[in-house]
Amino acid sequence: MPHMNCHAVKRDSQGFTLVEIMIVVAIIGLLAALAVPGFVKSRKQSQGRRIMNDARQMDSAVDQWAMELGKKDGDNIDTVGAATYLKTAWKSNDLLGNPFQISTVGTSQVDISTTTKSALTGVGIDWGVY
Repeated sequence: MPHMNCHAVKRDSQGFTLVEIMIVVAIIGLLAALAVPGFVKSRKQSQGRRIMNDARQMDSAVDQWAMELGKKDGDNIDTVGAATYLKTAWKSNDLLGNPFQISTVGTSQVDISTTTKSALTGVGIDWGVY
């Protein structure tokens, strides 16, 4: 009879195998690949909404300034004067760093840069009159 060692070495398989770790890494990579485009789109939508909101506020300030001073369509806009009707500072540039186009009193007083609009295409922003 072979001699049995009462202190036989028992192999503990604690820890993960390389295959298990590779599977977990692949799953995390797949989830990241699915999530990142959604985050980018959400960020661009948020930026677009912020730019639209800034343009609306500035347009409203120009309207109030023009009514208060009796300006008519075609008159030049004094952005310093119109800025007094804003709660925040007048923004010369949008969130992406492109300048707002300020024209004359009328229907297109404040316009968003075409560079900004093309940078934020495909995210569902309706630029409306801006």
